Amino acid sequence: MAALAYREQTGEGQHTDLALLDSQVAMLANQGMFYLVSGESPGRSGNAHATVVPYGTFPVADGEIALAIGNDSQFQRFCKVTGLVETGIDERFKHNRDRVANRDALLAQMGAVLATRTRAEWLLALEEVGVPCGPINSIGEVFSDPQVRSRNMCWEVDHPFRPKLKLVANPIHMSRTPPAPQGPPPLLGQHTAAVLGDLLSLATSEIDELVAQKVIFCNPVVLAS
Repeated sequence: MAALAYREQTGEGQHTDLALLDSQVAMLANQGMFYLVSGESPGRSGNAHATVVPYGTFPVADGEIALAIGNDSQFQRFCKVTGLVETGIDERFKHNRDRVANRDALLAQMGAVLATRTRAEWLLALEEVGVPCGPINSIGEVFSDPQVRSRNMCWEVDHPFRPKLKLVANPIHMSRTPPAPQGPPPLLGQHTAAVLGDLLSLATSEIDELVAQKVIFCNPVVLAS
């Protein structure tokens, strides 16, 4: 988009080079900056945040929730709504740098309280006081989510062995040329004859000979029109 904007302003195009490796290095974000500034490689922290506490996934009575408590005021609101009043005024946890240093002790106190209520109960209470949070959903819960359903993230296609086969939809939504399913996943060998005959101009007899020699496999099962 930046290159297009530049072209509109100057009339000059440019080559855009974007490598997957470079993108992954950039995704290191704060962990990468921690190393570049300190010279120390941070260890693996799973779903936890290397420099912000509490931040990650936490067990509750019926599953897990994600918390992203990014500053001291959010932490104080979290302590108030969870009843961890003493934790909120404990010098070990008052500021993020202190919480990072005393991560294990804080998480132990949080874990005991969070386990007493369900995901729905905690999410409602935390959202009301502006503490960033969200559910950790199973894949089934993802596709049952009202917003996911309203975004049509599941397509249905006809399949010779499974009517109304469900597929993950294309996430790109376009007003003029919206993506649409092009049919079910092909069966093994379903398009072999078409590729060899239509695209490579092999005669039917040549294809039959390759099949007879077991060089290729052609599947005669195709979708009914």
